[in-house]
Amino acid sequence: MNQGLVAIVFIVGMLAFMGVGMPMAFALVLTGASMAWVLDFFDTQLLAQNLVAGVDSFPLLAVPFFILAGELMNAGGISRRIITMAQAWVGHIRGGLGFVTIGAAILMASMSGSALADTAALATILLPMMRAHGYPMSTSAGLIASGGIIAPIIPPSMPFVIYGVTTNTSISALFMSGIVPGLMMGAGLVVAWKLQLRKLDLPAGIALPMRERLRETGKAFWALLMPLIIIGGMKTGVFTPTEAAVVAAFYAMVIAFFVHREMKLADLHGVLVRAAKTTSVVMFLCAGAQVASYMITLADLPGILTEWLGPLIQYPTLLMAVMMVVLVLIGTALDLTPTILICAPVMLPIAVSAGIDPVYFGLMFVLNGAIGLITPPVGTVLNVVAGVGRMRMDEVIKGVNPFLITYILILALLVVFPQLVIAPVAWMR
Repeated sequence: MNQGLVAIVFIVGMLAFMGVGMPMAFALVLTGASMAWVLDFFDTQLLAQNLVAGVDSFPLLAVPFFILAGELMNAGGISRRIITMAQAWVGHIRGGLGFVTIGAAILMASMSGSALADTAALATILLPMMRAHGYPMSTSAGLIASGGIIAPIIPPSMPFVIYGVTTNTSISALFMSGIVPGLMMGAGLVVAWKLQLRKLDLPAGIALPMRERLRETGKAFWALLMPLIIIGGMKTGVFTPTEAAVVAAFYAMVIAFFVHREMKLADLHGVLVRAAKTTSVVMFLCAGAQVASYMITLADLPGILTEWLGPLIQYPTLLMAVMMVVLVLIGTALDLTPTILICAPVMLPIAVSAGIDPVYFGLMFVLNGAIGLITPPVGTVLNVVAGVGRMRMDEVIKGVNPFLITYILILALLVVFPQLVIAPVAWMR
């Protein structure tokens, strides 16, 4: 078996298929088939079995339900009430809409777990408001994009579900690991936004009376209750992360139909279609990745990578730093889900052999991949903001740079001080 040839087929195949614009799921399947042919292991029945095995997982049921919950939140007025409440409390401060963006992003992240859904909701509501109040669109769009990627980190997180299934890591532990880093991301955005305000000439608004603030908070009561039910239920063992996704979707639907009454039965069809389309993309990626992953394991490519990184295994912090740099580079070309499906099974065994906590590594992996969502040239979240705001991509990229630097600094901080993740998880478990 020529492992070097298989590695070349994998890398060149992926780059070639991506280069011609092929959808990632098809690229993964064809790359896996090419590797099987080189290994003299090509069997269409085996490929079909792996495609089915890639999605035949009970924990993966959380993915469609979290996606559905996010769609119901946006259609049922839950997201809008969160933003309105945040505006009532901090909207009057100079640059207040920026702080509204950060606060709303954190709250919405604790409900949907989808960066794209949260970013779309934030951009749809806040970008027009920022434009009307004279905020620079480039910086505003960059802040909204940066706030949107908190969703994959704070529980419930769809990428954590995919990572947990792919690497056989506890999803509940991964959820708990994201709380402190997610709040750190929010705090980092606050500091970065304050620094940006020094360059901006933005007037302060008029503070609302306390009665108005409390009234808007009351309107958002059912929305605020949602993360407490989800996280509290998982923490107390009432339901699993997969069941939590079902609870989240059901709760959002009940609130949308019977409490806020902003959805009608006719609207449900559109919500289900949008959720189904997004789910099909994610699930097909999982199926295709299983084909490539099986062949990667068969060729023992993780063993090759372990040999290359062997000298660094004695230095876990340095090894972690090197892998994070590699993932940052990968994140410029790959979306978060393919990065998890392709790279996590290869890198995790190396991290574990160096004594790195698997839950901590999972958090760092997903955090790095989330940062890739706002890193050009791919930057899926950047595309969402540019599309909603009808802006040029270069304007959004320029605006996101200060916040991207902030996230890189947080990533470096967590590499140097892993206890910032490990200790809270141990305490919460």
